[in-house]
Amino acid sequence: MISQLIEESRKIVLKIGSNTLSDRDGKINRTFLADLAEQATALIHGGKQIVLVSSGARIAGLSTIGKWERKRDLHYKQALCAVGQVELMEAWRRAFEAQGLHIGQLLLTRDDFSDDLRTLNMRNTLFTLVDEGVVPIINENDSVCVDEIKIGDNDNLAALTAVLWSADLLILFSDIDGVYDKNPKEHPDAQLVPEVRDLAALRSSISIGGTNGFGTGGITTKLEAAQYVLSYGIPMILAHGGRPRALEALAQGKQAGTAFYAR
Repeated sequence: MISQLIEESRKIVLKIGSNTLSDRDGKINRTFLADLAEQATALIHGGKQIVLVSSGARIAGLSTIGKWERKRDLHYKQALCAVGQVELMEAWRRAFEAQGLHIGQLLLTRDDFSDDLRTLNMRNTLFTLVDEGVVPIINENDSVCVDEIKIGDNDNLAALTAVLWSADLLILFSDIDGVYDKNPKEHPDAQLVPEVRDLAALRSSISIGGTNGFGTGGITTKLEAAQYVLSYGIPMILAHGGRPRALEALAQGKQAGTAFYAR
């Protein structure tokens, strides 16, 4: 079903989590970015349109100014994101430049999705960028966000983006292979759930774990994202972004994951 969903979709929102794009040292994995850009470009040349939602501003900031690592003050966290966003976009720019493509950046907050005029402007910008062959890369504007205007995690930001852009499919790349009946990092006998058509039934039948590492969302935010896009008729795929050639493998039916859809 995963390969079929990708085959049938023209407009795809792809979300990359912090744990997926960072290396073992907690820095931006530029090899991963280059590899993903190559795979995304292949899909674009095959007639697909791609919008990226990319985490990683904070880890890019820490990679640049390591002496702030122990700072817990909100102002330092926001400053790290301000520094890191530049580094993150530069890394993505280089990755897609090697494929002959340009990127465009959109930094958003919850307020942007609740204001009709801003929403229209965002939608028009997305359509223009994609129509002109530019790859939009979206992130939350963490350098100015406070709780009142914060979306909080890029799983839900990706879901909001998918609906805003009227996407055909949302793919969430994380550091797990999909939804399991219980936390696979704590239970070796956990079983992958390959397809989900009834989210309520799934929630009642699985044991939900917490978050880890640099990520801001665990499986709960991914289920929230699925529920939101499914309410608009948009299917979603959750898969491990760190597997070799993950996007390509999913499209070819060679990698497992969880497909959320209602048919």
